[in-house]
Amino acid sequence: MLTPDEERFIDYWKTNREKEKKTFRQLIIGLPVGFTFAVAIIAIFSSGWYERANMVAYSASSPYIFVAGVFIIVGFIAIFSKKFKWDQNEQRYLELLHKQNKAAEMQQKNP
Repeated sequence: MLTPDEERFIDYWKTNREKEKKTFRQLIIGLPVGFTFAVAIIAIFSSGWYERANMVAYSASSPYIFVAGVFIIVGFIAIFSKKFKWDQNEQRYLELLHKQNKAAEMQQKNP
């Protein structure tokens, strides 16, 4: 038997799984996580913690490349984190469906 919480999750995921799977939605929802990484990268870079990295950054490349790299990292982290969460929810959903089907089979065999 499933708990009421598990049944609510099954109902929720059955209706929202396709909507949550869209990449653009994952990007928009995952942006706060990506920006958290960006803030950390910028803080480390601007603090002068690693002097050699600062020397290379200021001599060999323009700030536009650094900003572009940060935006690429933000996008990747945003999409990756939400895809990972979607996969976890999908796995939980499939396991609960299997558990529900197994319980139904056992009930039919032993009334």
